[in-house]
Amino acid sequence: MLVLVRIKGNRGGCAARRRRFTAELKRGTIVVLVMSDPIVTVIGAGLAGSEAAWQLARRGVRLRIVEMRPVRMTEAHQTANFAELVCSNSLRNAGLETAVGVLKEEMRRLGSLVIAAADRARVPAGSALAVDREDFSGFITATLSAHPMIEIVRGEAAAIPEGPAIIASGPLTSPALGDALNLLIGPRNLYFYDAIAPIVAADSIDMSVAFRASRYGRGGDDYINCPMTEAEYHAFIAAVVAAEKMALHPFEKPVYFEGCMPIEEMARRGPLTLAFGPMRPVGLSDPRSGARPFAVVQLRQDDHAGRIYNIVGFQTKMTYPEQRRVLRMIPGLARAEFVRLGSLHRNTFIDSPRLMRPTLQLRSRGDLFLAGQMIGVEGYVESAAAGLLAAINAARLLAQQPLVVPPRETALGSLIGYVTDAARSDFQPMNANYGLMPELNIRARGREKKLAMGERALAEIEKWIAAHALEPHSAELAASVL
Repeated sequence: MLVLVRIKGNRGGCAARRRRFTAELKRGTIVVLVMSDPIVTVIGAGLAGSEAAWQLARRGVRLRIVEMRPVRMTEAHQTANFAELVCSNSLRNAGLETAVGVLKEEMRRLGSLVIAAADRARVPAGSALAVDREDFSGFITATLSAHPMIEIVRGEAAAIPEGPAIIASGPLTSPALGDALNLLIGPRNLYFYDAIAPIVAADSIDMSVAFRASRYGRGGDDYINCPMTEAEYHAFIAAVVAAEKMALHPFEKPVYFEGCMPIEEMARRGPLTLAFGPMRPVGLSDPRSGARPFAVVQLRQDDHAGRIYNIVGFQTKMTYPEQRRVLRMIPGLARAEFVRLGSLHRNTFIDSPRLMRPTLQLRSRGDLFLAGQMIGVEGYVESAAAGLLAAINAARLLAQQPLVVPPRETALGSLIGYVTDAARSDFQPMNANYGLMPELNIRARGREKKLAMGERALAEIEKWIAAHALEPHSAELAASVL
């Protein structure tokens, strides 16, 4: 059964509804509804939940969307619309030279509502796909609200529903639902704080400057080490302290833990703090000189193929342009290509490698799917893509068809493969990038290599769609958009 909180007489604007909710809560007139199970329950109508609902409905599956707004608003949302963009209005690069651009094209070919809405609401933004926020979310809300297969309930889900369900409640999951998730998966598997270090493409590291070694020779040459002189270290620290930082959202109170302290916060504590922390040189000697550097920046392999490396201990709140400028001061990283930049923000995500199947089912409960940022994908497009795959498999589960996993050569398949890789330790959220995909069988570099990987991805997604007959109503989306 699904337990919901709903206000009697749910009329008026968002602000009025919130005032009525507070008043009625004080009077004790909030009603708790126990509702019969729909065929599929989708909790959350953000990007992932909205995409999931559309994909289920267009496959003839009846569903119920449970969205708590505006009955209970989050600290970030301003409207009751589905798929509201709470941060940037950009869905990032639209070209095939980026993995997220390829992911968008894969989603178009899978009949994505989110991408169709973005194409419809597009505003000038160079090579990026940016949208008019109100047009974008308004279109998605209207499309789902009008669909005969979809029932919409405005209320807070206070428990995990029985029966087939997709949970896509996002990074601002309510405390009640968070508690219910804790009971289901265990409190050690649900995180509420996101500390992300930058990731660099391995072939952009200058190995004539950097060297491979592990501390005290333990573990072979697992790490790439970027050595610094004393002068280089102090210049770097000064740049970190002076760099422009990202502004905190009102709901992101800066509560730092020692294990995920931003480098600028450590630098602020004292000029040598980092030299005694993640940049400590103990146990390391440059094999070319035999000398111990004054400080060292270590990079650790982040994928099986060794194509991407994360900068160890470098969580940061520097703005993205400042990260590129300052981190390229590190010897060996002057021409670094960043496949992911660092961040530190409030989030709710699960330990997907240990809890999720590549089909996006929970390992412990086959009829429960999770999608969106809570599974550890970063970005608007990536969240919607996860909702798309979860819905495809939920529909196939109901139809008693084999569940499917996208090929690793695709942007979708490589991303899902990363977040559900059971061999992964120290899991942190990830966005789509070419570093997650298998290497090409041809020699290519730079933009040529990326375009070739993009073309391969689109060919593979087409084969996958055809092999599993994944487009049952391909004309429906185009008609609704027009």
